[in-house]
Amino acid sequence: MKLRLNPIACDGHGLCAELLPELIQLDDWGYPILDDAEVPRNLEAHARRAVAACPTLALALERAAVAGKPGTR
Repeated sequence: MKLRLNPIACDGHGLCAELLPELIQLDDWGYPILDDAEVPRNLEAHARRAVAACPTLALALERAAVAGKPGTR
């Protein structure tokens, strides 16, 4: 699973970084910078909580594409 951010929807509240500091840092203006790596299994529950807490619904959790499956790149 990977975290995705809609930068247009984000208002820079910073809740995501508070809930998931292992994968999300804030820039100088308070907007999230996401780690592009897969979300480790031990952090998936925290990632779901960060997504659910986003007041503007700018953060999403997506399943990573599996190589060789139809519809993947």
